[in-house]
Amino acid sequence: MHYLTLKNTFEGFPIFSIKDIEKNDPSFHKQRLNEWQKKGYIKKIKQGFYVFTDLEINEQMLFTIANHIYAPSYISLEMALSFYNLIPESIYKITSVSSRTTKTLKTPIGSFIYKHVKPSFMFGYTLKKYKNHYYKIAEMEKAVLDYLYLNSHIKDKEDFEGLRFNSIQFNENVDIKKINKYLQAFQNKALEKRANRFLKYIKHA
Repeated sequence: MHYLTLKNTFEGFPIFSIKDIEKNDPSFHKQRLNEWQKKGYIKKIKQGFYVFTDLEINEQMLFTIANHIYAPSYISLEMALSFYNLIPESIYKITSVSSRTTKTLKTPIGSFIYKHVKPSFMFGYTLKKYKNHYYKIAEMEKAVLDYLYLNSHIKDKEDFEGLRFNSIQFNENVDIKKINKYLQAFQNKALEKRANRFLKYIKHA
């Protein structure tokens, strides 16, 4: 495979893998990847995954890449809370949850953090379109519950105040019925108690 063939084949892809290339060209020699990296045509993100060096990197592209390089996963936790304008801090690491092992990937385009949850907890996300692709991100309600579930030390008013949640944004957009539905799916009494304390707090914050 020549570089121009690679470019024409995967130009619309946010990221491509060696497996993707080999599906198109079973006789592909991996040495070509090293040559193209040296020439500055492509950039390795992690073992087996590459992007073109002229790829426009923005938040939505990072979300799309995050989904691909450690699947199954979806954007959640601090990054999703920031996406929904629920917390004031700028988040510089792309946070996700995954049914795979907890992992941090430091790449040339940013750091990606994945927190493990049970496979049965991999729900409550939506697909958002970016260009010709989609990325998975937690719904607002699930992002809050994922965060509380994985941060069991957050359990009282002082802890909730420390989060500096945007109560107006939350109360205007949250679906309480959906939160209760998702809490039932977690089947976790401790989480249910903490979530209800949080909902009571945020309602009057």
